[in-house]
Amino acid sequence: MGIHVPDAVIRAGLASYLQQDRRVREIPSDRMHEADVIVVAVDTVDASALEQLRAVSNRADARFVMVVGKQWQADISTAVDRGVRGVLWRDAFTPPMFLRTLVTVAEGGGSFPPALQGTLMEQVQWTQREVLTPRGLNASGVSAREVDVLRLVAEGEELSEIAVKLSYSERTVKYILYGLMKRMQLRNRAHAVSYAIRSGLI
Repeated sequence: MGIHVPDAVIRAGLASYLQQDRRVREIPSDRMHEADVIVVAVDTVDASALEQLRAVSNRADARFVMVVGKQWQADISTAVDRGVRGVLWRDAFTPPMFLRTLVTVAEGGGSFPPALQGTLMEQVQWTQREVLTPRGLNASGVSAREVDVLRLVAEGEELSEIAVKLSYSERTVKYILYGLMKRMQLRNRAHAVSYAIRSGLI
């Protein structure tokens, strides 16, 4: 775990909590890019605070847990896009909760206070309803018919068999599959199926 906190006292406190759990260990600041999770403590989360996360780690897959002292004034979707996977309010902070959040995020999960979860869900719902559904897409950027084709490819069906099952021409099935592969930069059918499984599409 990496800790990026300007306040020396808060930083020392957070570092001491890491020593209470063998599953986590602190990474030195000069090796921050190696950390599975980076802890950032700020008073207020706003657009500027989110922008500063890029200076902390420029890894595209960086995951952050933010310890927030006062207010959340940023777009939650933007925060998730910047790599924020966990948020803890300082006034409700406990060492067990901190350690549990770090482990959850390190294992690929997320942990947000209920109010932020609600806001995020409302934004996802609005995006799905107003932006994606009119274009025949879902949040993954994959259409329902592309998911149908991927599911049948994963089941070992040939393109001709998929065409019959979905009442498409074989040419249409090829167009759907290869269009998806090109858009998502997937190398072959196996890669497409793997992507669909990892993304929870099938």
